[in-house]
Amino acid sequence: MFILIGAGITYYIVSGIPPVYELEDYSPSLTTKVFDKNNNLIYEFSVEKRQLVPLADIPVDIQNAVIAMEDREFFEHSGFSLKGIFRALMSDILRGKAAQGGSTLTQQLSRGVFLSKEKKLIRKIREIFLAVQIEHAFSKQEILQLYLNEIYMGEGAYGVKAAAKRYFDKDLQDLTLGESAMLIGVIPLPSRYNPFSNPDQAKIRRSLVLNSMLEMGFITEEEAKAANIEALPTKKGVSSKPGLYFIEHIRRQLEPKYGFDTFWKGGLNIYTTIDIEKQAIAEKIMDEKLSEYDKKIAKNLGIELVDDSIAQEEGMGEQEENKEENTEETEQEKKEQPDYPKLQGAFYMRDVKTGAIRVMVGGRNYEESHFNRVTQAKRQPGSSFKPYVWMAALEKGYTPTSTIRDLDMVFYFDGKNWNMFDEAKDQYSLSLAAQPFMYTKDFDVWAPKNYGGNSSGLTTLRRALELSKNLVAINLIDAVTPKKTIDVAHRAGIKGNLPNAPALALGSAVVTLEEHLNALSTFANKGVQVDDYAIERVEDQNGRVLERHIPYEKQAFKPQDAYLLINMMKGVVARGTGGAARALKRPVAGKTGTSQNHRDMWFIGMTPSYAAGAWMGYDDDTSQESGKWTGGGTVAPWWTSIMSEILKDEPVEDFPVPDGIEFVFVNTETGKLALPADRNKFLEAFKKGTAPSSF
Repeated sequence: MFILIGAGITYYIVSGIPPVYELEDYSPSLTTKVFDKNNNLIYEFSVEKRQLVPLADIPVDIQNAVIAMEDREFFEHSGFSLKGIFRALMSDILRGKAAQGGSTLTQQLSRGVFLSKEKKLIRKIREIFLAVQIEHAFSKQEILQLYLNEIYMGEGAYGVKAAAKRYFDKDLQDLTLGESAMLIGVIPLPSRYNPFSNPDQAKIRRSLVLNSMLEMGFITEEEAKAANIEALPTKKGVSSKPGLYFIEHIRRQLEPKYGFDTFWKGGLNIYTTIDIEKQAIAEKIMDEKLSEYDKKIAKNLGIELVDDSIAQEEGMGEQEENKEENTEETEQEKKEQPDYPKLQGAFYMRDVKTGAIRVMVGGRNYEESHFNRVTQAKRQPGSSFKPYVWMAALEKGYTPTSTIRDLDMVFYFDGKNWNMFDEAKDQYSLSLAAQPFMYTKDFDVWAPKNYGGNSSGLTTLRRALELSKNLVAINLIDAVTPKKTIDVAHRAGIKGNLPNAPALALGSAVVTLEEHLNALSTFANKGVQVDDYAIERVEDQNGRVLERHIPYEKQAFKPQDAYLLINMMKGVVARGTGGAARALKRPVAGKTGTSQNHRDMWFIGMTPSYAAGAWMGYDDDTSQESGKWTGGGTVAPWWTSIMSEILKDEPVEDFPVPDGIEFVFVNTETGKLALPADRNKFLEAFKKGTAPSSF
């Protein structure tokens, strides 16, 4: 009977133990790594922050510390220690409850990998059985390596390498003796001995580890004393990094495709298009410039904004000396200072030819707001939408010197279509013609104006784009039709629906910065439409390619038409509203944009290699600076500051001229051939056979 009962108990115990050979293939939750275009590691996705490392790369101080503190008989026992078990049993009896003590490193490893952490006698017995099997199957060095890579060390870090990065922002090889001792000290209770939340307890634990190492002869007394006075870490190693909006952008693409477990735990290697150095430059400059605008707005409203980082640095010492008083003063300041919203911004840069995303700044602070204003915010583009109207005109046979009316006009909506009072010529006649429709529910009346309220009568297509003439844009879309303009915008790359109305010419639709820049880049790419992409390839942990970017492009516009539009957009920078970008001292095709009531400021600029767009506004759609600001006066300057740094080492290049283009000197006012004595002549581009033939 005793034999049968014993056999049954033994079978029950052994049946709950997994085969030890599984440890050979044991694959803990791994980190998915993200690399930039230059193969720099820029981010890691993981449920458990873990980095595997061979024992040879783990400092001897760490190995000695864990032996001294956790299992002094590690190299003598066969998986369990009778002394340790007896000591733990006596402790349990004295305390009247189960404790975790008495486990060897091998037992801790078996528990961490295979068994639950519940404190039951049956689990403890299985732990010992499994530890003995592990000792027979693996060498002591292999067991120690597995342990130091597996053990949880707090702050989400598994293994000593991840912990070194988390606590000290260092590689293992760079850790001091004191730092090594502190790391091992947190193992029993990571939350209690955390140096960030419990520095006093962390110091006590470090001292215990150092004393244990001293007792075992691993270090000298002088080394122990020096390590004991080392400063504890006060700031977590993994701080906010550049490119977090981009990182979230690729997570949203890949996690649904591969599933949560594979993406977060499978150790994928994601090679992206981002240039992290350029990304960091853009984030820094944009935030600095928007902070300056915040202060200008606040000053006009009688509000004094204080730089948070400076205030914190200046107040650190005082807070230590008189914490309570300063806390009260700080709270009082918060109450007295009015709540004023911060300007938001976005900056986006892509490769013109391939569509590869190089920079994506979705806002000023990812930690404060995860909302990506490049890909998720739909805002009115204002006059930056006009190039689509101009392209529609070029496809209809217009040339850069075609003259268009720059005259006041009034539209009325009859419930189905917008119609223009085109029989009236002056403002007084227009007002009289519109009067019958002003106070009826059956008709809506719209009277667009140029910025500043002036009109010039007639002007060329080029000059109207350079100066962003609203009335010309309306006359032009009325001539080519909104439907034709919508077709152009969609072929270029705009994804969303667009209203079939004349106001479309002034950017009354809403678009994201991502799709707007994508579409305008088509014109800089000789009319070839290429979608943006963020991921070059994805590999599994063994280097097998799971997916790779496959280029796709289509000829959306004739190269000649695309060149004529880009050539006119160069004039926006050279002589028009985008003049701030002239500071780059290189050919740039651009377009400014200011939406209705000055809620959105835009600037889009392109070189033959890069296209970059910038937006500025308030998340709640508030008008900016009482309607005094424009995209050319606000966004274009900080767009230029960013691009000056990004392009400083890039070669200066101009847009290539396709076949079928000729150049002729024209009079900038009349659009006709220039006379030899004309002072305002300009070398204009035309499709062959379309240049003016008369003076």
